[in-house]
Formats: sequence, structure tokens, C-alpha cells
Amino acid sequence: MKTLHRKLCLLAFAVVIFSGCRKDDDAANGTSVLSIRMTDAPAAYDAVNVEITGVEVTGNNGKLYSLNVNPGIYNLLDFTNGADILIATGALASGKIQQIRLILGNNNTVVIDSVAYPLATPSAQQSGLKLQVHQDLLPGVSYALLLDFDAHQSVVEMGNGNYNLKPVIRVVDQAVSGSIKGLIDPASLICSVTADDGTNQYSTYSDSTGGFLLAGVPAGTYNLTVSPDPPLLPQTISNVAVTNGQVTDAGLISF
Repeated sequence: MKTLHRKLCLLAFAVVIFSGCRKDDDAANGTSVLSIRMTDAPAAYDAVNVEITGVEVTGNNGKLYSLNVNPGIYNLLDFTNGADILIATGALASGKIQQIRLILGNNNTVVIDSVAYPLATPSAQQSGLKLQVHQDLLPGVSYALLLDFDAHQSVVEMGNGNYNLKPVIRVVDQAVSGSIKGLIDPASLICSVTADDGTNQYSTYSDSTGGFLLAGVPAGTYNLTVSPDPPLLPQTISNVAVTNGQVTDAGLISF
């Protein structure tokens, strides 16, 4: 894990150093820089380990770009409640991108009560996880997209000790979204948290500290519902406003 951390730091450092000096060249050449980051919602497992081996982007006229990826096994539960990690970056022709393909390896596991179970991902191993996007990239501009995993929904128990990984992932444009955070009291309650604007819903769970963060929420006004286990009843906070690029604090929610 220390070696992986060093590699990630070097990758992030390279992006910072070169993005500034390349900006004028990128604009002149009609290219843009795209970074792919990964985050997750909390789930009731010890770990959900996913091996990432490649990231590809389909751009203008179906052209395929392989990004510079830092391959490795990532525990999704290390990146919850606002934490994320850079997994790939690269330059590509400016214009509309249509699809991101996340390629997984064979070393995927879920850990339950300290026992590791293999996660079968046949479709991901053969052709990759295809995530539809419709993002316009302007020349000379750097962009960041966030892959928001939902580990709770992505792990499917098949019976007889078998589990499948059927990833549920949202692609979030970090430039056109905001976040909602809050704190549950007592922290021992693990609550589901849902923001609903009447059309769309965005969900997560509180963590062991009682904190939660709903990332990648489009600007708007939401009803925020916090649901503990029975017999406690859910609480709803109305008219929670979300602004692009900002974190809205829902405050302390006590049961």
C-alpha cells in the first residue's frame, strides 16, 4: 500500500507540474486534459477490493484514448464521505466524449467478518465497464470526472458463499455539482441518507463517526431524509439548497 501511495503521489504531482506548462500548447493543438477520480458510498462490509487495470475514453468520431492509469487493487471503502483518489489522467482531442471504459482485473474480493470472498465480474473483465458520458471538452482546459461507486448496491450475494460484482457507478462532473454533509447523533447509528428533488434521488450512508457526505449532487433544492434502523423513525429536512462547487452543511441530526 505504501508503494501504491507513492505512485499515486507521483502521478498527481506530474499532473500539477505539466498541466500549467502544457496549457497554451493544448489550446493551440485542440487538446484537453482529462483526470478520472474515484469515490464510494459507505457499505456494511469490511472491504470491497477492486482491481483496476485500465481506463479508456471514447472521443470524437469514436476514437479511443487509453489514459495513463495507476493500476492496482483499491479498497472502495477507503474512499467514502468526501475522500477520493486519482486513478487516471491523459490528453485527448477536444470535443465531446461519449464513454468511459473502466477495465478490471481478476483480483476482486469482498471481505465479510474478516473472510474474503471472490467477486465475479465476467463482463467487466472481457469488455470493461462502459459508462456513458456526454461531456464537451474545450481546448486547453483541464477537466475532472468523478466515478462514484455504490459498493452497497454493487455487491450481489448469489448464495452458497458466492458474490458477484455488478458495479453501480455515477459519473459526476465535479465542476457542475455540489455536496451535502452532516453529522448523526449518536454516531453508533448507521443511517441511510437520501436527497430528493422530486425527480432524482442521491443516497449514501453515515460512517462510524456519524458523518456523511453526499457528493456530486446537482445544484437545486432537496428534501434530505435520514433513516436509522427501526424502531427509530426517519427525519426529513426540507429545502436543503445545493450550490455548484460548494458543500452545504445540514448540521447535527439527533435521534
